[in-house]
Amino acid sequence: MSPQADAQQALAGPAKDCALCPRLVKFRKTNQAEYPEFFNGAVPPFGAADASVLVVGLAPGLKGANRTGRPFTGDYAGDLLYATLLKMGLARGTYRAEPGDITLTGVRITNAVRCVPPENKPTPAEQNTCRKFLIDEMGALPKLRAILSLGLISHNAVLTTLELRKASYPFAHGALHQLPNGILLADSYHCSRYNVNTGRLTAAMFEKVIVDIKAAIKA
Repeated sequence: MSPQADAQQALAGPAKDCALCPRLVKFRKTNQAEYPEFFNGAVPPFGAADASVLVVGLAPGLKGANRTGRPFTGDYAGDLLYATLLKMGLARGTYRAEPGDITLTGVRITNAVRCVPPENKPTPAEQNTCRKFLIDEMGALPKLRAILSLGLISHNAVLTTLELRKASYPFAHGALHQLPNGILLADSYHCSRYNVNTGRLTAAMFEKVIVDIKAAIKA
């Protein structure tokens, strides 16, 4: 396989019918029977290979990304994420919670675990199994300058992928960590319904994280 083909495969992620995690495969088959019109597979990343910012979530939502086949699309969390990217000039179009509605500009969105897990909770073993896809994806992004982790589990997944000590880079909303490889790791609370509805994460707080990332990259 040529280097170009290797990069394309790394960016594509696992096959839709990936069978590496038995529990997730079983859950997928249940969803295929109950929701046959859903995507129901390993959700591929969204965005081009020339992205300078990689947004990393935890896993697809059952009736969001697992339905639409695009990260955060149709999930409650996607409402704030995509609205903010559009406002900050990192996306073009009108978000309608469906593939093809917007185009990302300099940003790519992925998940630490690519298949929807029961109760939105992947096991540590499933996170470890899917880790290789995140490693390959990050390695195939030549212009990558910053990673935005949405939530603690995403933050830890990125550090594990890069084989870095979690104690050296503690998670905190708004934190910016300069990693040894020169990439900036930025943290935000997850754009979940709970965090937004309780006020733990506001639109202004999330916008500030994006502003800080853009300023750090420019500097």
